[in-house]
Amino acid sequence: MSRISTVSPQDATGHTAELFARIKAGTGRVPNLYLAIGTHAPDALETALALDAVIGKSSLSKQDIETIRLVVSEVSGCDYCLAAHMIIGKIAGLAPDAMRAVRAGAVSGDDRRDALAHFVRTLVTTHGSIETHEYQRVRDAGFTERQVIEIALVMSGITFTNLVNRINDTALDFPRAD
Repeated sequence: MSRISTVSPQDATGHTAELFARIKAGTGRVPNLYLAIGTHAPDALETALALDAVIGKSSLSKQDIETIRLVVSEVSGCDYCLAAHMIIGKIAGLAPDAMRAVRAGAVSGDDRRDALAHFVRTLVTTHGSIETHEYQRVRDAGFTERQVIEIALVMSGITFTNLVNRINDTALDFPRAD
């Protein structure tokens, strides 16, 4: 049972009802995370959805985006986001073994993905400015300066949902990640 109370999509009113209807139209349901955010902070939910739309238009591939989300969620310990993004990662074309490898900080068999995962893990687990060689490693793997900024943007979005889920202990409505 989650800690933060929610309204059901059919009982929502106003801006919250509009957001829930939009989410349900796109995905067939309103995930528990969005119920918690939208019930109490519809503007925050709208901002999170807008951020996801911007991320979707970024120059990063869907596989890159899901790699970032999986690494951040693994380091954060967010079971909800791990469950959701293992499914979304599979839809994006990531193999289950590759997803488990990037979560574990192991070699996935794709040098570019491994450099991305290492870069993200470094950013999440260290403080202060990163070492020049860490930045250069991700650039040498083929990520542009624009993409480095977009990596930070994806990290900021998943950090928000990780935090909400950790506070809320959001009930899983996706199969648990292995």
